[in-house]
Amino acid sequence: MSAPETQNLPEKVRDALKAGHLYYMQDLTMEAIAHEMHTSRSSVSRLLSYARASGLVTIQIAQPHEGATRVQQELHARYGIGAHIVPMPSAISDVDRLERVAISAARILDRFIDSNMTVGVAWGSTMSALSRHLIPKDLHNVEFVQLNGAGNTYTTGVLYASEILRRFGDTYSGTIQEFPVPALFDDPQTKQAMWRERSTRRILDIQERMDVALFGLGSPFSEVRSHVYAGGYLDAADYASLDTSGVVGDVATVFFREDGSHHGIPLNERASGPDIDLIKRVPRRVCIVSGPSKVHSLRGALAAGLITDLIVDEGTARALADIGEAGEAAGAVGPVEDAA
Repeated sequence: MSAPETQNLPEKVRDALKAGHLYYMQDLTMEAIAHEMHTSRSSVSRLLSYARASGLVTIQIAQPHEGATRVQQELHARYGIGAHIVPMPSAISDVDRLERVAISAARILDRFIDSNMTVGVAWGSTMSALSRHLIPKDLHNVEFVQLNGAGNTYTTGVLYASEILRRFGDTYSGTIQEFPVPALFDDPQTKQAMWRERSTRRILDIQERMDVALFGLGSPFSEVRSHVYAGGYLDAADYASLDTSGVVGDVATVFFREDGSHHGIPLNERASGPDIDLIKRVPRRVCIVSGPSKVHSLRGALAAGLITDLIVDEGTARALADIGEAGEAAGAVGPVEDAA
């Protein structure tokens, strides 16, 4: 950026840019920067923090090919995905684990979202955490569309889901498209009728042309309970139905089994989320997962071919790799084709 351009920026932004350049490009110490900028060391520290948080400075850690972790290589070889593994100690609570994965994911998303894109966004505990840590990026003609409805018998879900979407829209200078329908319809015929309405059809058409889909995985076994399982969306009969169907998780309230199959699950006839076959047609499908208790849900999503890029904590990645090794040792076969 040239001098005349920087002069038009707010003073705090100019100072943060200068401090960032001196620290990251010229390797000056914070004490030396403070002396040069006639300020205190603590002020320089705050400027550098602001530069990172606002996206003025981005940090990438380049790993040599030979240094790629064994787990990353195994997941790529077995599932054909790009795995971004977030290092962390094993002795950490699932709440803290989710927060650290969300912070890392927010910094990785920059490479997946660009101008002239349509991005599908699911709602849930993971996506809510992610949305709080997004790094601003000035784009144009980017559109964020809600993947599934959020209403249930206790709430419309509009405030919860729209807040997640709003954060994405504000961060990336994009427009948002909400989907104000129930998460799960009481009757499949009601859903079919609603899907014929032009206002609903407009959102479904936007979903059809997604370039990127962003989602977490719901799981009935998660330590940090997925929002769909904790927010009053399912009753006792629904849980019994999921258990009978062998469900291990969901993407945008569309349920699947550990072998990746999803047909023949009654709740999917009532679900407002996009069909799994539609998600699989999206060019880039970014899944953010936290916690080993979601490993079976993650395995099912991978078996279904739902994921191209996975952002996951180290413990969950290792648990997934270990399960895969055990399955291969037992002569397990690869993903099955879902029966129609």
